Order: sequence, then C-alpha cells, then structure tokens
Amino acid sequence: MTAEKSPAKPYYERHIFFCLNERKPGEDACALHNAQAGFDHCKMRVKKEGLSGVGQVRVNKAGCLDRCAGGPVAVVYPEGVWYSFVDNSDIDEIVESHLKGGKVVDRLVLPAGIGR
Repeated sequence: MTAEKSPAKPYYERHIFFCLNERKPGEDACALHNAQAGFDHCKMRVKKEGLSGVGQVRVNKAGCLDRCAGGPVAVVYPEGVWYSFVDNSDIDEIVESHLKGGKVVDRLVLPAGIGR
C-alpha cells in the first residue's frame, strides 16, 4: 500500500516573464520599447523587497510572447495575467501589488484582443 501524496508546493510561487524579443528592422518588438530596462528594474525590485528565491518570485527573460502590438509586455504565472508597462513606476506597482500582495494591477492589464 502506498501513501497518498499531497500536492507539491510549487518551486516558485510566481514567475514574471518579460518579452525581450527583437525583430528585423521595421517590425515592432518589445525590445524597441525599453523591455530590457523593465526587466532589469523588476529583478532589482524583487531582490530588494526580499521576494526572490525558492518559494517566492522568479523574474525571467523570454523571447517573443506573440503580443507585440501591446509591447512592452510581461506575463505573471500561475495567474496568467498579461501586463503592458511604460516606466519603472509601472514595474514598481506590479511588484508591490501583484508579486508581493497577490492583487492584479487592473490599469496595466493588456486587453485580451491584443496580439502580434
């Protein structure tokens, strides 16, 4: 007889993926909209807030997330919430509200119909 296993706790509570994709000249891409700066700032803030590490938050780079028209974009999992951001204050709000507090930042949510 085997013991029943309880659901495993996820390695990270949340992941945030930043699209850092570049496209050929003339095509819009998140890299053209300061996506790297947003990623860098988020990584710094998550670390500063003590949110990084196992069981907490992981900030990841991603290639094309196929939502270029809304760029720059980031997505938070496991919730699957897509964000568009403009500057560091938007990133700060995502970190404080969603990554730290679990509350979605409605004003920054990328509308569902926005794709490539």
